[in-house]
Amino acid sequence: MTKPPLTLYLAAPRGFCAGVDRAIKIVEMALEKWGAPVYVRHEIVHNKYVVDALRDQGAVFVEELDECPDDRPVIFSAHGVPKAVPAAAAKREMVYVDATCPLVSKVHIEAERHHANGLQMVMIGHAGHPETVGTMGQLPEGEVILVETSEDVATIAPRDPEKLAFITQTTLSVDDTADVVAALQTRFPAIIGPHKEDICYATTNRQEAVKAMATKTNAMLVIGAPNSSNSRRLVEVGAKAGCTYAQLVQRAADIDWRALDGIDSIGITAGASAPEVLINEVIDAFKARYKVTEEVVETAVENVEFKVPRVLREPA
Repeated sequence: MTKPPLTLYLAAPRGFCAGVDRAIKIVEMALEKWGAPVYVRHEIVHNKYVVDALRDQGAVFVEELDECPDDRPVIFSAHGVPKAVPAAAAKREMVYVDATCPLVSKVHIEAERHHANGLQMVMIGHAGHPETVGTMGQLPEGEVILVETSEDVATIAPRDPEKLAFITQTTLSVDDTADVVAALQTRFPAIIGPHKEDICYATTNRQEAVKAMATKTNAMLVIGAPNSSNSRRLVEVGAKAGCTYAQLVQRAADIDWRALDGIDSIGITAGASAPEVLINEVIDAFKARYKVTEEVVETAVENVEFKVPRVLREPA
Protein backbone atom coordinates (compact mmCIF):
# COMPACT_ATOMS: atom_id res chain seq x y z
CA MET A 1 0.00 0.00 0.00
CA THR A 2 1.41 3.39 -0.95
CA LYS A 3 1.80 5.78 1.93
CA PRO A 4 0.01 9.13 1.63
CA PRO A 5 2.33 12.17 1.34
CA LEU A 6 2.81 14.37 4.41
CA THR A 7 4.79 17.55 4.94
CA LEU A 8 6.16 17.56 8.47
CA TYR A 9 7.16 21.01 9.73
CA LEU A 10 9.67 20.84 12.55
CA ALA A 11 9.92 23.88 14.82
CA ALA A 12 13.36 25.26 15.69
CA PRO A 13 14.15 25.89 18.42
CA ARG A 14 12.29 23.11 20.23
CA GLY A 15 12.88 20.79 23.19
CA PHE A 16 15.56 21.17 25.86
CA CYS A 17 16.59 24.65 26.97
CA ALA A 18 19.83 25.54 28.79
CA GLY A 19 18.16 25.53 32.23
CA VAL A 20 16.72 22.02 31.75
CA ASP A 21 20.01 20.76 30.33
CA ARG A 22 21.86 22.10 33.37
CA ALA A 23 19.38 20.63 35.87
CA ILE A 24 19.62 17.12 34.38
CA LYS A 25 23.42 17.40 34.29
CA ILE A 26 23.39 18.38 37.99
CA VAL A 27 21.58 15.16 38.95
CA GLU A 28 23.88 13.02 36.77
CA MET A 29 27.03 14.68 38.16
CA ALA A 30 25.76 14.36 41.74
CA LEU A 31 25.21 10.62 41.22
CA GLU A 32 28.71 10.36 39.77
CA LYS A 33 30.25 12.29 42.66
CA TRP A 34 28.36 10.89 45.66
CA GLY A 35 26.92 7.64 44.31
CA ALA A 36 23.29 6.51 44.66
CA PRO A 37 20.93 7.38 46.15
CA VAL A 38 20.77 11.12 45.54
CA TYR A 39 17.46 12.71 46.55
CA VAL A 40 15.65 15.23 44.36
CA ARG A 41 12.94 17.47 45.80
CA HIS A 42 10.15 17.59 43.21
CA GLU A 43 10.56 16.40 39.59
CA ILE A 44 13.88 17.85 38.41
CA VAL A 45 12.08 18.94 35.21
CA HIS A 46 8.53 18.21 34.11
CA ASN A 47 9.07 15.16 31.93
CA LYS A 48 8.28 11.55 32.88
CA TYR A 49 10.84 10.06 30.47
CA VAL A 50 13.65 12.19 31.93
CA VAL A 51 12.59 11.53 35.54
CA ASP A 52 12.32 7.76 34.95
CA ALA A 53 15.78 7.67 33.32
CA LEU A 54 17.33 9.47 36.32
CA ARG A 55 15.43 7.22 38.73
CA ASP A 56 17.00 4.21 36.98
CA GLN A 57 20.43 5.75 37.66
CA GLY A 58 19.70 6.07 41.39
CA ALA A 59 17.87 9.38 41.86
CA VAL A 60 15.04 9.29 44.43
CA PHE A 61 12.27 11.82 43.76
CA VAL A 62 10.38 13.20 46.75
CA GLU A 63 7.89 16.02 47.21
CA GLU A 64 9.20 17.46 50.48
CA LEU A 65 12.54 17.80 52.25
CA ASP A 66 11.36 15.87 55.32
CA GLU A 67 11.24 12.73 53.12
CA CYS A 68 15.04 12.94 52.70
CA PRO A 69 17.60 11.47 55.13
CA ASP A 70 20.19 13.85 56.63
CA ASP A 71 23.17 11.92 55.31
CA ARG A 72 22.42 11.91 51.55
CA PRO A 73 22.70 14.79 49.07
CA VAL A 74 19.50 16.51 47.97
CA ILE A 75 18.91 18.51 44.80
CA PHE A 76 16.31 21.26 44.37
CA SER A 77 14.46 21.23 41.03
CA ALA A 78 14.93 23.61 38.10
CA HIS A 79 11.69 25.40 39.02
CA GLY A 80 13.14 26.91 42.21
CA VAL A 81 12.14 26.52 45.86
CA PRO A 82 10.88 28.82 48.63
CA LYS A 83 13.65 30.28 50.83
CA ALA A 84 12.54 28.08 53.73
CA VAL A 85 13.71 24.91 51.92
CA PRO A 86 17.48 25.57 51.68
CA ALA A 87 17.27 27.10 55.18
CA ALA A 88 15.80 23.82 56.53
CA ALA A 89 18.46 21.79 54.66
CA ALA A 90 21.25 23.95 56.12
CA LYS A 91 19.78 23.56 59.60
CA ARG A 92 19.93 19.77 59.19
CA GLU A 93 23.52 20.10 57.88
CA MET A 94 22.54 18.37 54.64
CA VAL A 95 24.58 18.51 51.45
CA TYR A 96 22.31 20.23 48.93
CA VAL A 97 22.65 21.44 45.37
CA ASP A 98 20.31 24.04 43.92
CA ALA A 99 19.39 23.26 40.30
CA THR A 100 17.10 26.31 39.99
CA CYS A 101 17.30 27.69 36.45
CA PRO A 102 19.45 30.86 36.52
CA LEU A 103 16.64 32.74 34.74
CA VAL A 104 14.24 31.80 37.57
CA SER A 105 16.88 32.87 40.11
CA LYS A 106 17.03 36.23 38.30
CA VAL A 107 13.31 36.72 39.05
CA HIS A 108 13.92 35.77 42.72
CA ILE A 109 16.68 38.41 43.01
CA GLU A 110 14.43 40.98 41.33
CA ALA A 111 11.62 40.30 43.85
CA GLU A 112 14.02 40.65 46.79
CA ARG A 113 15.42 43.92 45.43
CA HIS A 114 11.95 45.46 45.08
CA HIS A 115 10.99 44.19 48.54
CA ALA A 116 14.11 45.82 50.01
CA ASN A 117 12.97 49.08 48.39
CA GLY A 118 9.62 48.86 50.18
CA LEU A 119 7.55 47.66 47.23
CA GLN A 120 4.86 44.99 47.35
CA MET A 121 5.08 42.46 44.49
CA VAL A 122 2.42 41.35 42.03
CA MET A 123 3.31 38.02 40.44
CA ILE A 124 1.79 36.95 37.14
CA GLY A 125 1.77 33.16 37.26
CA HIS A 126 -0.19 29.93 37.71
CA ALA A 127 -1.34 29.13 41.25
CA GLY A 128 0.28 25.98 42.61
CA HIS A 129 2.95 25.70 39.89
CA PRO A 130 6.32 24.89 41.55
CA GLU A 131 7.97 27.95 40.01
CA THR A 132 5.25 30.27 41.33
CA VAL A 133 5.40 28.64 44.78
CA GLY A 134 9.20 29.01 44.80
CA THR A 135 9.19 32.64 43.70
CA MET A 136 6.44 33.70 46.12
CA GLY A 137 8.36 31.88 48.85
CA GLN A 138 11.33 34.25 48.46
CA LEU A 139 9.46 36.96 50.37
CA PRO A 140 7.49 37.04 53.63
CA GLU A 141 3.80 36.04 53.62
CA GLY A 142 1.56 38.73 52.10
CA GLU A 143 4.37 40.45 50.18
CA VAL A 144 3.49 38.79 46.86
CA ILE A 145 0.01 39.02 45.32
CA LEU A 146 -0.69 36.41 42.63
CA VAL A 147 -2.68 37.20 39.49
CA GLU A 148 -3.34 34.71 36.69
CA THR A 149 -5.47 36.73 34.25
CA SER A 150 -6.21 40.34 33.35
CA GLU A 151 -9.60 39.88 35.09
CA ASP A 152 -7.79 39.10 38.37
CA VAL A 153 -6.15 42.54 38.29
CA ALA A 154 -9.50 44.23 39.04
CA THR A 155 -9.96 42.24 42.28
CA ILE A 156 -6.59 42.69 44.05
CA ALA A 157 -6.18 45.06 47.00
CA PRO A 158 -2.51 46.03 47.44
CA ARG A 159 -1.28 47.77 50.57
CA ASP A 160 -0.27 50.93 48.67
CA PRO A 161 -1.13 51.27 44.94
CA GLU A 162 1.79 53.69 44.57
CA LYS A 163 4.34 51.16 45.84
CA LEU A 164 4.04 48.13 43.56
CA ALA A 165 6.27 46.13 41.21
CA PHE A 166 5.45 43.10 39.08
CA ILE A 167 7.31 39.92 38.13
CA THR A 168 6.21 36.94 36.06
CA GLN A 169 6.62 33.18 35.90
CA THR A 170 9.22 32.44 33.20
CA THR A 171 7.11 29.95 31.22
CA LEU A 172 3.96 31.94 30.42
CA SER A 173 2.39 32.83 27.09
CA VAL A 174 4.05 36.04 25.90
CA ASP A 175 0.79 37.41 24.42
CA ASP A 176 -1.43 36.53 27.42
CA THR A 177 1.09 38.05 29.82
CA ALA A 178 1.15 41.27 27.78
CA ASP A 179 -2.63 41.58 28.41
CA VAL A 180 -2.16 41.14 32.18
CA VAL A 181 0.70 43.66 32.24
CA ALA A 182 -1.46 46.16 30.33
CA ALA A 183 -4.29 45.69 32.89
CA LEU A 184 -1.82 46.21 35.78
CA GLN A 185 -0.38 49.37 34.21
CA THR A 186 -3.86 50.76 33.56
CA ARG A 187 -5.03 50.19 37.14
CA PHE A 188 -1.70 50.99 38.84
CA PRO A 189 0.12 53.56 36.69
CA ALA A 190 3.04 53.73 39.17
CA ILE A 191 3.76 49.96 39.03
CA ILE A 192 7.37 49.07 38.24
CA GLY A 193 8.16 46.31 35.75
CA PRO A 194 11.30 44.23 35.19
CA HIS A 195 14.31 45.84 33.45
CA LYS A 196 14.26 42.91 31.08
CA GLU A 197 11.36 40.56 30.31
CA ASP A 198 10.92 37.82 32.96
CA ILE A 199 9.55 35.31 30.44
CA CYS A 200 12.67 33.39 29.47
CA TYR A 201 14.30 33.40 26.04
CA ALA A 202 13.52 29.68 25.52
CA THR A 203 9.78 30.11 26.19
CA THR A 204 9.64 33.14 23.88
CA ASN A 205 11.63 31.45 21.09
CA ARG A 206 9.53 28.27 21.16
CA GLN A 207 6.31 30.30 21.00
CA GLU A 208 7.61 32.36 18.05
CA ALA A 209 8.51 29.16 16.15
CA VAL A 210 5.00 27.80 16.78
CA LYS A 211 3.43 31.00 15.42
CA ALA A 212 5.56 30.76 12.27
CA MET A 213 4.65 27.07 11.85
CA ALA A 214 0.94 27.75 12.34
CA THR A 215 0.82 29.75 9.10
CA LYS A 216 1.87 26.62 7.17
CA THR A 217 -0.40 23.94 8.65
CA ASN A 218 -3.62 23.68 10.65
CA ALA A 219 -2.53 20.63 12.68
CA MET A 220 0.15 20.62 15.35
CA LEU A 221 1.53 18.30 18.01
CA VAL A 222 3.45 19.56 21.04
CA ILE A 223 5.59 16.93 22.75
CA GLY A 224 5.62 17.54 26.48
CA ALA A 225 4.19 16.65 29.86
CA PRO A 226 0.68 17.64 31.01
CA ASN A 227 2.20 19.38 34.08
CA SER A 228 4.70 21.34 31.96
CA SER A 229 3.60 24.96 31.85
CA ASN A 230 5.69 25.94 28.82
CA SER A 231 4.45 22.90 26.82
CA ARG A 232 0.80 23.69 27.55
CA ARG A 233 1.37 27.31 26.52
CA LEU A 234 2.73 26.09 23.16
CA VAL A 235 -0.57 24.26 22.50
CA GLU A 236 -2.52 27.44 23.34
CA VAL A 237 -0.24 29.61 21.17
CA GLY A 238 -0.65 27.18 18.26
CA ALA A 239 -4.45 27.17 18.58
CA LYS A 240 -4.54 30.97 18.82
CA ALA A 241 -2.31 31.29 15.75
CA GLY A 242 -4.79 29.30 13.64
CA CYS A 243 -4.13 25.60 14.19
CA THR A 244 -7.55 23.95 14.30
CA TYR A 245 -5.93 20.84 15.78
CA ALA A 246 -3.24 21.52 18.41
CA GLN A 247 -2.58 18.70 20.86
CA LEU A 248 -0.15 17.86 23.66
CA VAL A 249 1.33 14.35 23.54
CA GLN A 250 3.90 12.84 25.89
CA ARG A 251 5.08 10.19 23.43
CA ALA A 252 4.32 8.69 20.00
CA ALA A 253 1.94 6.19 21.65
CA ASP A 254 -0.35 9.11 22.62
CA ILE A 255 -0.97 10.30 19.05
CA ASP A 256 -4.66 10.16 18.08
CA TRP A 257 -4.28 8.94 14.49
CA ARG A 258 -8.04 9.00 13.83
CA ALA A 259 -8.14 12.74 14.58
CA LEU A 260 -5.35 13.25 12.02
CA ASP A 261 -7.09 11.27 9.28
CA GLY A 262 -6.84 13.03 5.91
CA ILE A 263 -4.14 15.55 6.88
CA ASP A 264 -1.38 16.40 4.40
CA SER A 265 0.78 18.52 6.72
CA ILE A 266 1.54 18.76 10.43
CA GLY A 267 3.73 20.88 12.70
CA ILE A 268 5.84 19.27 15.43
CA THR A 269 7.43 21.02 18.39
CA ALA A 270 8.39 20.15 21.96
CA GLY A 271 8.37 21.87 25.32
CA ALA A 272 11.62 22.91 27.01
CA SER A 273 11.80 19.75 29.14
CA ALA A 274 11.14 17.22 26.34
CA PRO A 275 14.24 15.33 25.12
CA GLU A 276 15.09 14.98 21.40
CA VAL A 277 14.69 11.18 21.64
CA LEU A 278 10.90 11.64 22.12
CA ILE A 279 10.72 14.07 19.19
CA ASN A 280 12.48 11.52 16.97
CA GLU A 281 10.10 8.83 18.20
CA VAL A 282 7.12 10.92 17.02
CA ILE A 283 8.77 11.69 13.66
CA ASP A 284 9.45 7.95 13.15
CA ALA A 285 5.80 7.16 13.93
CA PHE A 286 4.74 9.54 11.11
CA LYS A 287 7.33 8.04 8.76
CA ALA A 288 5.86 4.59 9.39
CA ARG A 289 2.45 5.80 8.15
CA TYR A 290 3.24 8.54 5.63
CA LYS A 291 5.71 9.43 2.91
CA VAL A 292 7.21 12.28 4.92
CA THR A 293 8.88 15.42 3.60
CA GLU A 294 10.57 17.27 6.47
CA GLU A 295 10.83 21.06 6.61
CA VAL A 296 12.45 22.99 9.45
CA VAL A 297 10.79 26.24 10.53
CA GLU A 298 13.59 28.13 12.27
CA THR A 299 12.94 31.46 13.95
CA ALA A 300 15.96 31.69 16.29
CA VAL A 301 19.29 30.01 17.03
CA GLU A 302 20.06 29.26 20.67
CA ASN A 303 23.59 28.97 22.04
CA VAL A 304 22.99 29.64 25.74
CA GLU A 305 24.83 27.49 28.27
CA PHE A 306 24.68 27.64 32.07
CA LYS A 307 27.48 26.37 34.30
CA VAL A 308 26.75 23.73 36.92
CA PRO A 309 27.41 24.71 40.58
CA ARG A 310 31.06 24.66 41.67
CA VAL A 311 30.48 21.89 44.25
CA LEU A 312 29.93 19.44 41.36
CA ARG A 313 33.00 20.57 39.45
CA GLU A 314 35.28 19.94 42.45
CA PRO A 315 36.57 16.41 43.19
CA ALA A 316 34.78 14.47 45.96
